[in-house]
Amino acid sequence: MLADALEHLVSGIVDHPDDVRVSSRSMRRGQLLEVRVNPEDLGRVIGRNGRTARALRTVMGALSAREPVRVDVVDTDRQ
Repeated sequence: MLADALEHLVSGIVDHPDDVRVSSRSMRRGQLLEVRVNPEDLGRVIGRNGRTARALRTVMGALSAREPVRVDVVDTDRQ
């Protein structure tokens, strides 16, 4: 559910919503959500001084009632 919500939020921000991919993994300390977007949209997802990314993390933390959630924006050019 959290991955779908994050994908929906990010798709509304970017210019290429078809390229948005969110993968979810359970880690020892909680859940990890990795966001992958088109390289042209990376700046839009991170935002000025990381404000958009921070806001996405805040929303995901509020939606997750049980366990802590970590949201990572993955730079697809580096991998």
